[in-house]
Amino acid sequence: MKCVKVPLKQLNDIRIELMEKGLMNMEYRIKAEDEFGYIPVNANVEGYEIVCMHLEAMKKVPHNFSELLEDELTDEEIENLRTSFDTIGDIVILEIPDDLEDKKFKIGDAALKFTKRKAIYMKKSAVKGTTRVRDLEFLAGEDDSVTIHKEHGARLKLDVREVYFSPRLATERKRVMESVNDGEKILDMFCGIGPFPIVIAKNKNVEITSVDINEEAIKYLNENIKLNKLKGSIETYCGDVREVSKSFNSKFDRIIMNLPGLAYTFLDVAFDLIGDGGIINYYEFSDSYEQGIKRLESAANAVGKKVEIINCRKVKSTSPGEWHVAIDGKIIYD
Repeated sequence: MKCVKVPLKQLNDIRIELMEKGLMNMEYRIKAEDEFGYIPVNANVEGYEIVCMHLEAMKKVPHNFSELLEDELTDEEIENLRTSFDTIGDIVILEIPDDLEDKKFKIGDAALKFTKRKAIYMKKSAVKGTTRVRDLEFLAGEDDSVTIHKEHGARLKLDVREVYFSPRLATERKRVMESVNDGEKILDMFCGIGPFPIVIAKNKNVEITSVDINEEAIKYLNENIKLNKLKGSIETYCGDVREVSKSFNSKFDRIIMNLPGLAYTFLDVAFDLIGDGGIINYYEFSDSYEQGIKRLESAANAVGKKVEIINCRKVKSTSPGEWHVAIDGKIIYD
């Protein structure tokens, strides 16, 4: 390798000068030996002693996910993969299309290098069953599915194989938290590991009752209560909220219903438990708000109550033309 030989005391100044002039060969490392340094150059440089030295080649470090896969996938395939990352703590979960299944391990290795997280998994099924979990396949890194996810100052411990958790709802959880007033009595009917209760109780002085049918989710919620310094209090129950709630002997100021596939089947329970002027944070999958609003109004009419819709928003896209929508309703007694 052709090099400029310079005294060690002048090495850094000359290195900068050669870089600025575009004369330095950036693919090899500078070598220091005895009283001299050797700077790789692309051609002879006037005014300096040129020698030939064996230098160590620089390791080529990809600057982005695209570079890691540019020899394997098209630009469009790479861009689609970019949007399928779910980062939960130090774990990344990918959604890999069927036509790229044969390249899943190369994609997993690239994701591991790019994200520098502990483990890479890929989705093998949709969320399913009453416990709302999905099948995952390990691709790269360390096969350890337990992690701690940080969100809005809260720490959320979970096992991604055993419980459902979406980091894409972080903004929605913050929005709900900010709408809560100190002193509220809240019911989370489908709490999972407790992201809504933990984020709310971390910031507000409230009483929260949290229910979920998944024993693993409640186990991690109880751990998360201990992990976080909370302003409010959280009481946990494991079971079907329709049955568990029969033991509740007071009304709630707010009920959170984030089970978008089935929440509408529990609206009768929610309207039985909500107090006058209370808020229901209702969620469902839909292409519009009309269906959810009609369901809330119908459930209210069935028990002689009224609902005032105070907010509607699209939380995230779930498929082309379908959204995870949120509807906030204030319940008014006739």
